[in-house]
Amino acid sequence: MLIQVGELAKRAGITVRTLHHYEQTGLLLPSARSAAGYRLYNLADVQRLHMIQALAKAGLELAEIRDFLEQESLSLTELLDAQITLLDKQLRSIHTLRDRLVELRTGLLNDATPDLESWLQTLELMNMYDRWFSKEELQQLPFAVQKDALAAIWSGLVAEANTLLKQHIPVSDPRAMDLATRWMERLEQDTAGKPEFLTRLNEMHSVEPQMQVQTGITPGMTDYITRAFAESKLIIWEKYLSAEEMAFTRKHYFDRMMEWPPLVAKLHQAQRENIDPASEEAQKLAENWLALFQSYAGTSPETQQKFRTAMQQEPHLMKGTWMTPAVLGWLQQAIGVMMQRRSSASGGSQIR
Repeated sequence: MLIQVGELAKRAGITVRTLHHYEQTGLLLPSARSAAGYRLYNLADVQRLHMIQALAKAGLELAEIRDFLEQESLSLTELLDAQITLLDKQLRSIHTLRDRLVELRTGLLNDATPDLESWLQTLELMNMYDRWFSKEELQQLPFAVQKDALAAIWSGLVAEANTLLKQHIPVSDPRAMDLATRWMERLEQDTAGKPEFLTRLNEMHSVEPQMQVQTGITPGMTDYITRAFAESKLIIWEKYLSAEEMAFTRKHYFDRMMEWPPLVAKLHQAQRENIDPASEEAQKLAENWLALFQSYAGTSPETQQKFRTAMQQEPHLMKGTWMTPAVLGWLQQAIGVMMQRRSSASGGSQIR
């Protein structure tokens, strides 16, 4: 039995674009295609997708999942450590849920609540946050601390997005790009500028059905905003790139986009922990960053310099990146070490 890509995405609770991304990165390939060109998946593919999602929920990144499935380069101990960490988090959530239920019961007995349904909805939403964030993290997360004020703001943004979607406004339309920019700026602010919070919020939206009901943000809406925001940057790069360079960038810009937030989160952590830019850990991060950059910028030094020039001269290109000056400075040091080592290795090989 074969299942089409749309049906698999629906049953798995993910987007078609996610499955396309898995295919592009070699993580999950369709077994066949229909006469009309639709991707088709068999039982083994579905089982592999189940493993991918299970490993992702255990805290593994996509690159680590691919290594584990294809080469088994990750040890079983490392996988178990990730699963234990997840279980510890779930145990904390259970205790938090119990405390909140006690508070709710006390309030009801004291007749201190004006509306039971609103209490239950708030409790339901907070429980979702409790499952994904620690108590300390929730105190830093504007979405949780300022939930009432932010709910009104996001309700307005979602309403605007729904209007554009219903009117079939293309992502290249100025109205779509303007909304996407305001959306991403708000999102960066409401995640306290922490990319690790963004990553978890994205996962919440993909696996918590009630989250979509509460916010009104559907996978289709997220995809629309993402593409409109990308378009706002692509039209800037058009001013700096040749037609051939721009064609390459447009073709590959979305290939590995989902890998950026987890990587930026690791960069933040490395900078925060004062990891030596010359260390093995830092060099691996620098190599990952360069690989993602080259996936849409290409390998030509001249073309890459055009991108760097644009980033320096166009403030809009830094919006929605979750990159701070401190993190960017640390990354530049790590890349500088990497390039110096490559240059030295190349020179040494020529001498020999």
